[in-house]
Amino acid sequence: MTLEYYKHFLEQQGIVFEEGLSEEEIVLIEQKYDFKFPPDLKEFLSLGLPVSRGFVNWRADSEKNIRGRLDWPYDSMCFDVENDEFWLPEWGKKPQSHEKACEIVKKALDRVPKLIPIYSHRYIPDTPCEAGNPVFSVYQTDIIYYGRNLGDYLEIEFDRSRKWDLKTGYIKQIDFWSEFAEGYIL
Repeated sequence: MTLEYYKHFLEQQGIVFEEGLSEEEIVLIEQKYDFKFPPDLKEFLSLGLPVSRGFVNWRADSEKNIRGRLDWPYDSMCFDVENDEFWLPEWGKKPQSHEKACEIVKKALDRVPKLIPIYSHRYIPDTPCEAGNPVFSVYQTDIIYYGRNLGDYLEIEFDRSRKWDLKTGYIKQIDFWSEFAEGYIL
């Protein structure tokens, strides 16, 4: 199915769209927030910008709001470092100071694919910068697959009658994030 299909599908579900992002707007967003939209998300946002509650309004949301959404995976992980004793062995010995521990988390997350918010706490990785990346649900260190790709995700999220099973079929592996989703971490 095409991305036009998914836009139409979301409109039928009551999602409001504004005019799609222009190429110039996309370039400015990517430069400002230091990531690249994967081609499928870029095309989808060019067809129409979803502005209903829960979506990132890349055109009108404040920089603070957008940065908050981009920082959510980091902030959530730091919350679990402080409150749930989460710590990965590859990060070395956990510092006593929460601030120092979060500095280590920040450095670690700076080395893995950046997650781009789509809707609520659902994210798509910017790397590899190609169509077909999986969508992750990120809530603290509870990180799961929420779609094999953008289209699959949109149907799962917005068609509650659809039964889905992500245990069958191919899901592209994403450095670090797939390890959480597949239960290798935690």
